[in-house]
Amino acid sequence: MNTNQVARIAALVGEPARTGMLLALMDGRALTAHELADASRITPPTASRHLALMVEGGLLRVERQGRHRYHRLAGPEVARLLEGMLQLAAQSPVAPRRVATGPRDAALRLARTCYDHLAGGIAVALADRLVQDGAVVIEDDSATVTDRAAEVLAPLGLTQEALRGDGRSARPACRPCLDWGERRMHLAGRFGALLCSHCLQQGWLLRKPGTRALTLTPPGALVLRQWLGEERWQALASAP
Repeated sequence: MNTNQVARIAALVGEPARTGMLLALMDGRALTAHELADASRITPPTASRHLALMVEGGLLRVERQGRHRYHRLAGPEVARLLEGMLQLAAQSPVAPRRVATGPRDAALRLARTCYDHLAGGIAVALADRLVQDGAVVIEDDSATVTDRAAEVLAPLGLTQEALRGDGRSARPACRPCLDWGERRMHLAGRFGALLCSHCLQQGWLLRKPGTRALTLTPPGALVLRQWLGEERWQALASAP
């Protein structure tokens, strides 16, 4: 193992301004240097230097469209690294006392994007139902989507064809991801991304500008309440 490279990545992530920019990209979007400078409250020239280091270090990639340059996370493995750090930070005994949370924090706990998949209380409840009904089997750090998935997800409008994806695999790739807010598993991988994109396309969840939090719409609440069942729904509604 190249310990110098590990230390280099840790140093890149560990600088507060760079951490802020990386977290701003956790919802999977591509943002300009100016937008990322605003997110970290630093000047654009300073942001550009930080971004160049993170591109060189393999944490970010640059996409060009006309005269504009957009930055996004280099891949889901970077998002997994950041999500793990968020989890550790939340449970660290030396972390500062949490300030009383407001509506924005409550929204993040309920539903948010984690790179390309869904996280938060709703995501955990979805995973619970899928596991209980045998649509997904979780073993240690791996998850398998079973033949039951199409039947279980049919009420949500997901077809067998959608679950197969682009045909490269008979089973959508799936993995468990520990939710740093709920401390329980939600689903990531191509299957998790499919669940997220489907909820957004149906208008059950809506993106909110400037945050990873997602808004649950009335039609979404109706559909998910029916599919999840009253017990899970009441657990969501009673969460702090």
